[in-house]
Amino acid sequence: MIPYGRQDISEADIQAVVDVLRSDFLTQGPAVPAFEQALAAYCGVSHAIAVNSATSALHIACLALGVGPGDLVWTSPNTFVASANCALYCGADVDFVDIDARTYNLSVGALARKLAQAKLAGRLPKVVIPVHLTGQPCDMLAIHALGQEYGFKIIEDASHAIGGKYRGEPIGNCRYSDITVFSFHPVKIITSAEGGMATTQDAQLATSLQQLRSHGITRDPELMTHAPDGAWYYQQVTLGYNYRMTDMQAALGLSQMARLDDFVAHRHVMARRYDALLADFPVITPWQHPAGYSGLHLYVIRLQTERLTQTHRDVFDSLRAQSIGVNLHYIPVHIQPYYEAKGFRLGDFPEAEHYYSQAISLPMYATFTEEQQDRVIEALRKALK
Repeated sequence: MIPYGRQDISEADIQAVVDVLRSDFLTQGPAVPAFEQALAAYCGVSHAIAVNSATSALHIACLALGVGPGDLVWTSPNTFVASANCALYCGADVDFVDIDARTYNLSVGALARKLAQAKLAGRLPKVVIPVHLTGQPCDMLAIHALGQEYGFKIIEDASHAIGGKYRGEPIGNCRYSDITVFSFHPVKIITSAEGGMATTQDAQLATSLQQLRSHGITRDPELMTHAPDGAWYYQQVTLGYNYRMTDMQAALGLSQMARLDDFVAHRHVMARRYDALLADFPVITPWQHPAGYSGLHLYVIRLQTERLTQTHRDVFDSLRAQSIGVNLHYIPVHIQPYYEAKGFRLGDFPEAEHYYSQAISLPMYATFTEEQQDRVIEALRKALK
């Protein structure tokens, strides 16, 4: 089986983890801050806060921005459920903004129209979460301008996008957002097994994120209500969670950072080859916005179903039967049963639903070879007959 994505673990990665296992710290040692510092330097951002998953990072990002009961958070329906669930964890409500037909990211035009209507209704979002689907950055300059106009905060869900750039600068520098979130799941561009990171330029947000990831506890005397009782002293100053990353995970992530640019460059080589090989197929290949350099976590094609006798499912099942581990990213969140029970319905966000009816994620990962890619192409040719 050729998977749609997989990790690439080197001997250096293994040794980095072994070194931690042989050290005095399996968790909460020097590897976590080293990983944070390396990622912050890479992104050109002041603060990076490591956590045990991107889901956790999204949750505490919402909390750090004051999201709570009565608030409203908007995101894309074309994402993994975590991008929406994070607001519900805070007691807030969720709504969605339909996607752009070319980028598959949150549509700026749809966002502007919805904001104008929401202002008239007196129900503007507190936070908007644009999702950089497949690694392609959203139009953050335009979204930021709307944020300034309508007064909402911005969390970039860059779970797919580490190593990418927007307007020539690294995704994660928070130039156009308050917080950016990355994922290091094994199918992502780099991995720490499980893990995530939140970046921000705001020192107060960074302090809040650090407290929230570790039970709301601080050891900083300046943040305490009175002078410490002794060297052992700490205070819980807010309600937090156990969302910490271990040193073993951080060591793996830090080691992987050394190959991040090479991983992304290889993905671009394979994407260009896909583009050429698929030129005569009845599919739509990914369009890349000229302002962005995608991390290319995923390579998504859309079937031109009007040209086919096979259904979307027929093609997907045929590829799986031929040991091509394709996937579909994503089922629109608003048609999940949990969200339908909240009142969302099929037809609410037609562009995301149309995308879902045609999309297939083809294999794309750091060790993906031309020979494997040729097998994918031949399998797709057979599936399309």
